[in-house]
Amino acid sequence: MFSRRKMLSTGTAAAAAALLPLPALARKKDPAPFDPTPQEVRIRKDFAPGQILVLPRSYYLYFVTDKRKAVRYGVGVGKAGLEFTGRAVIERKKEWPTWRPTDEMIERDPRAYAKFVDNDYIQPGGPDNPLGARALYLFQNGIDTYFRIHGTNQPQTIGHSVSNGCIRMMNEHVVDLYERVPLGTVVTVL
Repeated sequence: MFSRRKMLSTGTAAAAAALLPLPALARKKDPAPFDPTPQEVRIRKDFAPGQILVLPRSYYLYFVTDKRKAVRYGVGVGKAGLEFTGRAVIERKKEWPTWRPTDEMIERDPRAYAKFVDNDYIQPGGPDNPLGARALYLFQNGIDTYFRIHGTNQPQTIGHSVSNGCIRMMNEHVVDLYERVPLGTVVTVL
């Protein structure tokens, strides 16, 4: 038997339930887990073959290979406040690049860059160099941005926001990308 008390309590419960979040089944599907392995994927038609697109919030770089097709690589990106955004052009490429932190990097963390303080030391290319096996130098209007797409000697940082702004790739992945992209390649970082 349905009593007045039962009806009021059921009505109150129904009203309260309307304020609760939707059940998990009604929500959007969770995104796929991060996978840094290069793989061919579909891409929006806005990007022409030969361009590079970087989506820092998802930690992926896309090299557009054909209309609506790209090779997707996992990347590491800049820490909050240090990330590069915008459009640039690859105007220089280097195998096993040398490296020196910028003055701003040294100023921000003199302890981490102690061997570079008050001198002109440049770290030679090689496995211990933070730029890794290859570097693609990003320019805007013919001016070096000091941002790079490069390899890393810290592969565990891929999929994280840890760099001083550069876009890091696993060494074997940046070697593959390096071989695919010519000078003049347009890079868009959103």
